[in-house]
Amino acid sequence: MMKLNFVAQWVLMGRRIQKPFSRPRMFSSAIKQCEGGVSMVQGASRGIGLEFVRQLLEKNNKGHVVATCRNPNGANGLLELKNKFAERLDIHQLDLTIDSTIEAAAKSVEDKYGYLNLLVNASGILSIPNTLQPETTLNKLQRDSLLLNYEVNAVGPILVIKHMWPLLKVGGGTGTERSLAVVANISARVGSIGDNRLGGWHSYRSSKSALNQLTKTVSVEFARKKDPITCILLHPGTVDTDLSKPFQKNVPEGKLFTKEFSVQKLLSIINNAKASDNGRFFAWDGQEIPW
Repeated sequence: MMKLNFVAQWVLMGRRIQKPFSRPRMFSSAIKQCEGGVSMVQGASRGIGLEFVRQLLEKNNKGHVVATCRNPNGANGLLELKNKFAERLDIHQLDLTIDSTIEAAAKSVEDKYGYLNLLVNASGILSIPNTLQPETTLNKLQRDSLLLNYEVNAVGPILVIKHMWPLLKVGGGTGTERSLAVVANISARVGSIGDNRLGGWHSYRSSKSALNQLTKTVSVEFARKKDPITCILLHPGTVDTDLSKPFQKNVPEGKLFTKEFSVQKLLSIINNAKASDNGRFFAWDGQEIPW
């Protein structure tokens, strides 16, 4: 038997056989409405995702937050927030490469709340020590790197949207100041084809371009079906996180943002999102980024 490569092992470990696609579940109209709404942050154990959870809880003293990550027991930042906001924060396991964990998270939200008003897909990979590094030349491109970036940065977030879709349709803007539910996928400027002037980073760039295209396609379907959901893509800038740390020496002065600053800006865009923003790609400062 041929030995599985790294990506196959990483992706297939624990994955169950896919079920045929089924129609979205229908929810009772007699849902329990939470003042302040219900938000879900996927990829919430650290970095931007953890900061989203923190600000959502601290700036909205009635809203509820569902935080997901691969290893909740090791997510010390989340566990600290759970101690502080025990009644308003739920933590669930969700591994983007294992569909059953995505479905289980959706079921948990359905059982407790019955709906969602906001979904933030914040997880992403750029480098893994001794395993994955951004390519500086075509000669360094590897199949494993391409597939792993695509699996985590593009495929996973879209499957999360698929399984949270029924909850978002029911939720809309219920309990919030918005008229719509919002899906916010954290992308990156380097995923823009029109803005690509430097080249390099083949795997990461192309995975973010794929995320952009998939999100745009989802937004078209939501609009066609008149679902009360707007789908946006957000570039957070270069933020001082573990993801960017190996590459910060090349960041111009004043362009390395704190997590607090970046998430504050992104939440402002989310909270002011309108139906006309559906399918658009915004930078942290509200400027639209070309595809």
